Amino acid sequence: MTKEKSRILAQLPKLRDARPRHFWASAGVAAASLFGMVAAFGTAPGTLEIERLQQIRVESLAPQHGSSVELAGASFAREERIQRGDTVAALLGRLGVTETKTLELLRSNNEASPIFRQLSPGKNVTAHVGANGELQSLTFPLNGSNDKALLVERSEQSFRVSEQPLQLDTQVVLKTAEIRHSLFGATDAAGIPDAVATGLADIFGGDIDFHRDLRKGDRFSVIFESLLHQGRLVRTGRILAAEFVSNGKTFSAAWFESAPGQGGYYTFDGKNVRKAFLRSPLEFSRVTSGFSASRFHPVLQKWRAHKGTDYGAPVGTRVKATGDGVVDFVGTQGGYGKVVVLRHQGRYTTLYGHLSGFASGLRKGSRVGQGDVIAYVGATGLASGPHLHYEFRINDVHQNPLSVALPTAPPLAPEELARFRTSLKPELARIELIRGVNLALLD
Repeated sequence: MTKEKSRILAQLPKLRDARPRHFWASAGVAAASLFGMVAAFGTAPGTLEIERLQQIRVESLAPQHGSSVELAGASFAREERIQRGDTVAALLGRLGVTETKTLELLRSNNEASPIFRQLSPGKNVTAHVGANGELQSLTFPLNGSNDKALLVERSEQSFRVSEQPLQLDTQVVLKTAEIRHSLFGATDAAGIPDAVATGLADIFGGDIDFHRDLRKGDRFSVIFESLLHQGRLVRTGRILAAEFVSNGKTFSAAWFESAPGQGGYYTFDGKNVRKAFLRSPLEFSRVTSGFSASRFHPVLQKWRAHKGTDYGAPVGTRVKATGDGVVDFVGTQGGYGKVVVLRHQGRYTTLYGHLSGFASGLRKGSRVGQGDVIAYVGATGLASGPHLHYEFRINDVHQNPLSVALPTAPPLAPEELARFRTSLKPELARIELIRGVNLALLD
């Protein structure tokens, strides 16, 4: 570029003599433009100039004592998600295991058989692999156990296999949602796990009939624990606090541990949320026939009193005890078909009829707790289809379970109330934080 500029400048006197005056003005402009171009591109050196400045230098590094030994013992952590149609060989390949005998050693170990039988798509598997592609350890979460994994560890020329608890991290999650069609529909839309929805129904089941009471526009806020393994959700933990606004009424609940291993839910002003009885023995269903002094029986084809409430639900739906009690009867009883009768606090009894089966180990005299699964929905006895017949009696007199005033559990003692109020402060602040969230902005 510099040589070209000098050549043009050297020719300018000759061109000045040979051309008209106006030409020199144009030439001057052209020369000025040329200088401008040189200035603009002069900040970046040309390719030839860069090549002249580059030098190749080879330096030898001093050997690091013990580095080969360290590399041989090194391991590299890899994580892979099982894909549909995966084989153990394909999974090991993606994990970087190239040692040919690894698959054979795993196949020959009976304790490692779950790896070959539980290749569930979406499951995350973690492996530590040596520098030579040998499997050193494998963590394989087990199906049906959210908290356990199969741990495979290299032991000389074989593998040692054991069940180990997953290392779980606890995260507190705040969510709020609005009812548009159903509780599960609202929780799904807000990304709230089903276990939390079921927990809300259990907590507020004594105050809200989730079959009949929910209205479009009802809303709730909930704070719950989320248990994570390597940043991924394994399961949900306890609901710490919740607030439910239904049909203009506000219901609240917060967990409080009154003694090590003993706790329950209390309203924000310290009253026991737990009623002595749940309103319904089913988590979610529909009322197909209510309590009535006169109802046309679909099987007997005649009018008679219906001294209970029928809940339509598929065969096999879990039936829960509505209160703490003792099994007074379990077996078959006339038109009730398979039936369970529980006795509570002396003067209260509940009956669950038309069952398909009973919970394992349930027998007369067995003690059950509120919410325990005692049986399963069926269509035995005088039933026109699958449903649960539920009766609530006080001193053997039938009462309407949907309207009777249910007894409450005892409140907190004065000395516990002060501790409860102290523990409640952070949860109240969190509820207040999400209570005012504009749900329209979240859609």
